[in-house]
Amino acid sequence: MFIPYSVLDLAPITAGGTPSDSFQNSADLARHAENWGYNRYWLAEHHNMPGIASSATAVVIGHIAAATKTIRVGSGGVMLPNHAPLMIAEQFGTLESLFPKRIDLGLGRAPGTDQITMRALRRHNMSDGSDFPQQLEELRGYFSGKNQVHAFPGEGLDVPIWLLGSSGFSARLAGELGLPFSFASHFSPDNTMPALAIYRQHFKPSAVLEKPYAMLGVNVIAADTDAEAERLATSMQQQFLNLIRNNPVPLQPPVDNMNELWSEYEKAALQQQLGSSIIGGPETVKTKLTSFIEDTEANEIMVNAQIFDHQARLRSLEITASLLS
Repeated sequence: MFIPYSVLDLAPITAGGTPSDSFQNSADLARHAENWGYNRYWLAEHHNMPGIASSATAVVIGHIAAATKTIRVGSGGVMLPNHAPLMIAEQFGTLESLFPKRIDLGLGRAPGTDQITMRALRRHNMSDGSDFPQQLEELRGYFSGKNQVHAFPGEGLDVPIWLLGSSGFSARLAGELGLPFSFASHFSPDNTMPALAIYRQHFKPSAVLEKPYAMLGVNVIAADTDAEAERLATSMQQQFLNLIRNNPVPLQPPVDNMNELWSEYEKAALQQQLGSSIIGGPETVKTKLTSFIEDTEANEIMVNAQIFDHQARLRSLEITASLLS
């Protein structure tokens, strides 16, 4: 159980709330997480999502880093195909210059949005992610100073790069390059063990890492009782249900009975996506977390808690920290 533990914050915009509220809540959560011993605080890039406020990920990272003192802050992740690698190097070089030795750069190759929004983001540069290895090489070249064009700030700075994934592509690439790997177990549980096996099998020691380092995202909804946690988790379930229905909305308040909202087919689909979620009171969460860590041999876990009420979210992360510290 005693491995580093971190936070994934999707900066939820709640029903009746605003992005400003979300950013205030994120800063408050980050300060508490720092005090509770969390190792990292990552934010994710999503677009055209009315329930997620972290679309300008680098800007929000700066906001969180300025509100804290010691916790590492980073992206979980920035979707590299959406951006020119030079701009990412400059943005994260700026963040590293402002907050030395506290910034992580987690990179994904998915667009983090729908096809129409992809076109709005990238105009004529319609990368489908297949050139991700080349984009990654270019990005790393800006930090090392090997490219013809130079990134200022950025060049010569040590910004740890992580590869993120929900399948085997980034797992293999991270292994071959000797980079740390973060897997999205919180929404792709069935692919967790195969991806970890690929990463560890293909890992080659590098100047960055001597041996594999895998961090796993996991949904943890903790409360003082199992019943309370199960009710809080219905906000997360509604969020995924609305995504399945192609109807993204702000994070909804919890409900008493999800069976009034979903069909049996939708329930099964959500179970496949959210099957690794850990929901319950302290003893239930402890038992399930212990099994998850032992089964996966994770080096670190990253906790996602999509909870409508801010105080309940704080309480969930406090309980989780108490079980892991």
